[in-house]
Amino acid sequence: MLSEEQSQKHITTGSGDLNNILGGGIHCKEVTEIGGVPGVGKTQLGIQLAINVQIPVEYGGLGGKAVYIDTEGSFMVERVYQIAEGCISDILEHFPHSHEKSSFAQKQLQPEHFLADIYYFRVCSYTEQIAAINYLEKFLGEHKDVRIVIIDSVTFHFRQDFDDMALRTRVLSGLSLKLMKIAKAYNLAVVLLNQVTTKFAEGSFQLTLALGDSWSHSCTNRLILYWNGNDRYAYLDKSPSLPVASAPYAVTGKGVRDAGNSNHKRVRVT
Repeated sequence: MLSEEQSQKHITTGSGDLNNILGGGIHCKEVTEIGGVPGVGKTQLGIQLAINVQIPVEYGGLGGKAVYIDTEGSFMVERVYQIAEGCISDILEHFPHSHEKSSFAQKQLQPEHFLADIYYFRVCSYTEQIAAINYLEKFLGEHKDVRIVIIDSVTFHFRQDFDDMALRTRVLSGLSLKLMKIAKAYNLAVVLLNQVTTKFAEGSFQLTLALGDSWSHSCTNRLILYWNGNDRYAYLDKSPSLPVASAPYAVTGKGVRDAGNSNHKRVRVT
C-alpha cells in the first residue's frame, strides 16, 4: 500500500505553493473537487491541468492526454493556446538544451500539439452530462493515454434543470461512484470544478459548495479557491492524508503560477 502511494503520479498545477499543499499536485487515481466563486480561476486551473498533464515524460511530466467536459461553455480555445505557450516557454526555460533533442520532442512542444491532445465534450443538459460520463469508460478503454478527466462544472445543469431533489441526490451519487471507479481503474485524475452558493447556517449566510450535502462524499480531495482582498488563495479543505492548509496563487497571462512571481502579469478572469 505504501509503495503504491509513493509511486503515485501527480499533475503539476503550475504553482509550486499550490503543489505543496496538495502533496505534489493533483493526484492520479483520485477525484479532486475544486470550488470557488466566479472569476477566482477555477476554469483557468482546469485548463492549466489539461495542458500540464501533457508535459512530456523527459521534462518531468506524465506525457498524457486530457478529457475536458464543458457544461457552461467557458472553455476558450484562445486561452488554452495561451496557457500552452506559457507551459512550453517554462519547459524551454528549465531545459535550455531541449531544442537539441529529437525532432519528436520538438514536435511535442508546439501549442497545436497540446490543443490536439485535449478531447473536448460540450454538454448542454444534465441528460447529456450523464450520457457523457456513462460513455467515458468505453472512451477511456480506447484512449488509454488519457491521464485526467475535467468536468467544468459538475453541478451546473443539476442546479438549473433538476427539480426532484431526492432523484438528483441519487443520480449524483451514482455519477460520483462511477467517476471514482474510473479514476482508479484507468490510473487517472478526475477533477470536478464546482460553483459556490449561499447557505444559511448559525444565524448568517455562508458560502458553501453547490449541492454540498448531496455531493459531500463525491471526492477524495477538496480544494476551495477564494479571494483575500485582491489576492487569490487556495484552501485544502479535505484530504485523506494531508493537513488542512492554504496557499496563495496567481492567474497570469501564462496561466496559473506562484503569487510571488512578479515577472508575470496577473489577469482578471470573468
